[in-house]
Amino acid sequence: MGSTCSPTYPPAYAPTYPPTYWDALSLVSEVADELVLRSVRDTHDAWADRVGGYPGRAITSAVYAGAGLGLRAASYGLDKVGARGPLLEDGPRGRFVSSAVNGLIGDRLAADRPRMAITMAVRSGGRDVDLGALSETFPDATGRVVVFLHGLCETEAYWDRGPAPTYGEALAGEGWTPVFLRANTGLGLRPNGVALSALMQRLVEAWPVPVTRVALVGHSMGGLVLRAAGAVAADVESPWTDLVSDVVTLGTPHLGAPIARGIGHGSRGLARLPETAAFGRILDWRSAGVHDLVAGLAEDVPPLPHARYRLVAATITTKPRHPVGHVIGDWLVRVESAYGSPRPGESLFPGATRLHLGRTDHFGLLNHPRVHEALREWLA
Repeated sequence: MGSTCSPTYPPAYAPTYPPTYWDALSLVSEVADELVLRSVRDTHDAWADRVGGYPGRAITSAVYAGAGLGLRAASYGLDKVGARGPLLEDGPRGRFVSSAVNGLIGDRLAADRPRMAITMAVRSGGRDVDLGALSETFPDATGRVVVFLHGLCETEAYWDRGPAPTYGEALAGEGWTPVFLRANTGLGLRPNGVALSALMQRLVEAWPVPVTRVALVGHSMGGLVLRAAGAVAADVESPWTDLVSDVVTLGTPHLGAPIARGIGHGSRGLARLPETAAFGRILDWRSAGVHDLVAGLAEDVPPLPHARYRLVAATITTKPRHPVGHVIGDWLVRVESAYGSPRPGESLFPGATRLHLGRTDHFGLLNHPRVHEALREWLA
């Protein structure tokens, strides 16, 4: 990634109305036809071919064809009444479903079902914030802005996990103004980095008071998107990154996540046999965002030269060198990946501050007392 990326991010789509539950059900029907029914049919036929076929295959094929036709008709009909349904974004459950689906297939949604594709935005009260009216949402805005970006399949509400106060609430008491973002985590890291860089530039320019300092806090994939955005901003005159003093990543797979790598290996392995190829296809339906978690971001996306990097890793064991903790990490990310340390003595972030949290899982990093203490110290 580098100067070839455009700093602007014009929307590729313009939804005519917000997504509704009918849109979600239409998507379910489509997936049931394209993925589930097709996988069952192909697996059935592959096993039948293995044992020399079976009588009545024409009837079975007709049943599958009829079921597929019914699912496609249901999807089409639900699309037609979609505008008159209850809005998916009106409640926390709907927003959870929307973000989860976007994380899994958000790149496909952006291309094929734009009403259901999340657009990166500042969020408040479960709604996108109009950057032209920031003073209404942030009446007590200060010149120090701390930006929080969630991880894969998450929403901005994930930062509310655990007992009060949240990181944002605690830092608000220290003179910072917390800003929470939501992103389509199914998009690749680079497109999301372009989108975030453009959003941050507009945010800084439209902020109610002059911005004097920016801190970035990312959980999991969010930390990778923050890094990608920083690389894009080099093309912008007076870029927002000039104001960034600290970048905090919480359980971010800088060197990739084993679970994403395992899914990739699994899909390729299952594809080798006709009897299991359909299951490999199911695994391979994962989004570009999940694909990008296989390798993370390496030396081609360098750290901002003037920012201080704070890298937080967790293990389910007390000590990071425990054999189980070393292999499993926080269940999703290993310590060396969270630290960006491919080999002993090497680091993607020279001079970075490191913090290890024992007996903590990946989502425990979203609200942890030791991170509270560290944020107060780092952002003093």
